[in-house]
Amino acid sequence: MSGFRRKALTAALLCGWWLAPAVALALDVKVGYIQWVPDQGPVLSNVTPEPEDAGLRGAELAIDDNSTTGKFLGQTYSLQSKVADSGEAAIAAFEAMSQSGMELFVVNAPAQTLKTILSKAGDNTLIFNAGAKDDALRTGECHTNLLHTMPSYAMLTDALGQWLNQRRWDEVFLITGPTEADKGWADAFRRSAKRFGLKIVEDKPWTFDADLRRTASKELPLFTQASDYDAVVVADVRGDFGEYVPFNTWLPRPVVGTQGMSPVTWHRVVESWGAAQLQNRFRDLAGRDMNGEDYAAWAAIRSIGTAVTDLSSANPVEIRNFLFSDKFQLAAFKGRKLTYRDWNGQLRQPIPLVHPRGLVARAPFEGFLHPNTEMDTLGFDKPESDCRING
Repeated sequence: MSGFRRKALTAALLCGWWLAPAVALALDVKVGYIQWVPDQGPVLSNVTPEPEDAGLRGAELAIDDNSTTGKFLGQTYSLQSKVADSGEAAIAAFEAMSQSGMELFVVNAPAQTLKTILSKAGDNTLIFNAGAKDDALRTGECHTNLLHTMPSYAMLTDALGQWLNQRRWDEVFLITGPTEADKGWADAFRRSAKRFGLKIVEDKPWTFDADLRRTASKELPLFTQASDYDAVVVADVRGDFGEYVPFNTWLPRPVVGTQGMSPVTWHRVVESWGAAQLQNRFRDLAGRDMNGEDYAAWAAIRSIGTAVTDLSSANPVEIRNFLFSDKFQLAAFKGRKLTYRDWNGQLRQPIPLVHPRGLVARAPFEGFLHPNTEMDTLGFDKPESDCRING
């Protein structure tokens, strides 16, 4: 064999040796995204209307982020999404994707729709809840293969309760709207009030149907009459009346809750720990600011990507086990590495407290102690939950 042929053969063998692992490691990771947000009907205040693609755009950004790392490892990520116009359509989309072999899902839908989807899921299907805040999903109605990247109502109101306690604003006036979401938020706050030593001096349901755009300055001072209180807490998830409460209360007091200063999953004013870079990349993609639904969907798919990078596998059972292991930590621009609670699948995360143009604080706060991690001072702790999804 000539010297040239020997060199060519050697080169071919070397190329084959290098290429073989790359082919073996090639991995296609498919994620399904299902979204259905019911039409809430017209509200009196639409100062900050929610974008129709809230959640979906966060999922798309996470796919891009996963792909940036994955391309060096022979891993490709793809997203199949469905923004449904009804609960039935969302369930049908899930069934269709499942029948095509998909086993990794992110769902942004009400709790009842989510539970129906879970009832139709395969034993190995892994689902991330990026929409429903209902506490029941974390305390008694848990599912082995359901993880939550959306904070619960209890996590949000505990963040607010800690802040009020820290400021010594111990007496509050609570106003609750008529919707089920309002009542869920208010119930969570009542629990937080007991937990952090707050006194609800007035607890009033909102029953008016007047047009507050014309009558707020007359109706609200009368409605909020009381001998004294340190703050007014509003539970108006839909935004029907809460925007009119600030500066219209009987006593000159701050307004907090779903309006005024609010505990949120994410907000455009969060910029520390590299968050500004995430915000800018999202604006480039979506042409708007990132909100809580976007962040929850992003965190879910980034959790998948983090697991796949370590495991070199897209097997949902292996991913789930990894997410509950000591090896998993999600770098998520909140100043801490995030982990999942092994009893109910909730992603531990700090909660920003914001007003529309600024960040006020970030919970949990120093001084609220916990035997394992102060992150578990937000939301239902293990002894408070009946869930034991991880053994």
